[in-house]
Amino acid sequence: MWSARSLVSSGNEAEVEGTLSVQPQANPVRGFDDYFLSLTVDNNKRNPWFVEYWEDHFRCRYANSSRTPYNGGYTRQCTGTEKLTTSNTQFEAQLQFVSDAVMAFGYAFRDMHQDLCGSKPGLCPEMSPIHGDILLSYLRKVVFTGLSGDNFRFDRQGDGPARYNIIHFKQTSPGRYNWVTVGQYVEGTLKLNTSALQFRLEKSAAPSSVCSLPCLTGQARKYVEGESCCWHCFNCSTYQIVSAVDPTQCVTCEWGTLPSPDHLHCNPIPEVYIRPDSWWAIGAMLFSSVGVVMTSVVVWVFITHNDTPVVRASGRELSYVLLSGVFLCYAITFIFVLKPSAVVCGVQRFGLGFCFAVVYSALLTKTNRISRIFNAGKRTTKRPSFISPRSQLCICFCTVSVQVVVTVVWWVVSPPTAIHHYLVREDNFLVCAASINASYMIAFAYPIGLIIVCTIYAVLTRKIPEAFNESKYIGFTMYTTCIIWLAFVPIYFSTANNVELRITTTSVTISLSATVALVCLFTPKLYIILLHPERNVRQSMMPAAKYSAIKNNLSSSSQRVDSGTQSEVIFPLDYELHEKLRSMGGCLAHPRPTSATQTCPPTCCLPDHHCGATVTLTPSTDNTATNGPMQVVPDVQL
Repeated sequence: MWSARSLVSSGNEAEVEGTLSVQPQANPVRGFDDYFLSLTVDNNKRNPWFVEYWEDHFRCRYANSSRTPYNGGYTRQCTGTEKLTTSNTQFEAQLQFVSDAVMAFGYAFRDMHQDLCGSKPGLCPEMSPIHGDILLSYLRKVVFTGLSGDNFRFDRQGDGPARYNIIHFKQTSPGRYNWVTVGQYVEGTLKLNTSALQFRLEKSAAPSSVCSLPCLTGQARKYVEGESCCWHCFNCSTYQIVSAVDPTQCVTCEWGTLPSPDHLHCNPIPEVYIRPDSWWAIGAMLFSSVGVVMTSVVVWVFITHNDTPVVRASGRELSYVLLSGVFLCYAITFIFVLKPSAVVCGVQRFGLGFCFAVVYSALLTKTNRISRIFNAGKRTTKRPSFISPRSQLCICFCTVSVQVVVTVVWWVVSPPTAIHHYLVREDNFLVCAASINASYMIAFAYPIGLIIVCTIYAVLTRKIPEAFNESKYIGFTMYTTCIIWLAFVPIYFSTANNVELRITTTSVTISLSATVALVCLFTPKLYIILLHPERNVRQSMMPAAKYSAIKNNLSSSSQRVDSGTQSEVIFPLDYELHEKLRSMGGCLAHPRPTSATQTCPPTCCLPDHHCGATVTLTPSTDNTATNGPMQVVPDVQL
């Protein structure tokens, strides 16, 4: 009821503009205006505060009036001729309620007096004292027409008539504001003139009238304590969405998903894995394809020249095993670029170690055989065991089978599977489970051991006779391989956040290792077979030993040893030594049959410590056609 007072809107017009307020409906009290305007200080002495009102209203001080906090500043004397008029006096609009309240009590007392006292004047004993409960019962029953002309009565709840004016504070013209009645509510009936509403002078649209506006999309609510219609809106964090069940809660998205732009759904992050059409995969596959072609060329050359001395001297069976391992090393790249799955991961596990096990098992068998042959030659004349082609293949197979057993046990203990790997929330790498930690080292452990052993054998056999200098190339292969893998290990663990780079690095490293073995071990042989076929003869494969070396070794070891893969690779005598022996008298002076046995006579010119030995000179009958001329070189057995 105070909203229409000037003290509410004065000075705050811009803020109050557009306000709708409810004010009790009150009509003027008939006769009150005339009565009040006729009052003066002289005729209203019954009201002790009327003098103060007069002084404040006319800004003067009445003669002989008491000093108050308000009239102390007035210097002008009141003359008594001042007069209240409608132009200088504003009446309270709610006077009807005062008169209705007074009249309600009057009618209640009247009715109570009639019932309790009858026609007796004044208060009868029944009304002395007056009981409030009894008076209240009479108040609830009063019905009358007030001084404003409105009917008055109390309802069942004890309230007066529900009559209200709906008032609106609006700007009627620029800079001019007024309270305007735009409707009324009378005992349950609302009447509102919406066309008269104006919330801003320039904008007539009604503002939203709610405690809290709906939250924006992706915002959650936090209700004001004790309120069900008022809330604060807040944003969910970067990786959260608004709960579909409870709009007051934010739910964190699972790993591998990110919130949608409106923070209402968790969308899966696209899987990241190396794809065959990516540049990383294309580069790795191109390198491997070149390696496959190179390996195929080497295999074709070896098959075409399968029975030539160079191929036989290189150990045909182990060479083909070695080439198979090299081919697998190149082929494993094409498995690495496939989309990870349980099958692909299982093949990767097996192939990763198996291809290396095949390569280095063959190399280990080669170096071990060479080492045993020459170490045995220093100690005894007995031929070393397990140096035949079949024995070498069995040794190689057993060595490779260790890797197969390790891989099978690994499969059983930890079955291969593809998983999603998350380095940060935005990542969703699809990788094989073994690739995210050091598990792949299980596949590499045994081949690394083979590499180390092969390297040791390569060092131990580096000074064997030149005829068996393949150990030199094996040694160079192992040294280079060790350098490659020493560089690979830190690169592998430092590229954990880049799946494509890690897989490409692994593939290229495997292909590099295969390339080193292919180039270092087979290039010298291809050079002779393709570019210098005249050297692809037995004598070229077994250069003559120095006379002094033959002299020192004739009595210590058999000169005929099976090289394993070639049939009958022999330590021949130096051709010069043969000619010297032919020119000497005595033991070689007379013609001999193809195979003859002769004991050195007393005049034998061989060294004394060789006398007594039986010398059998057997001219070679192996005149198998080769790519170059064959020389008849005698085999010497002591």
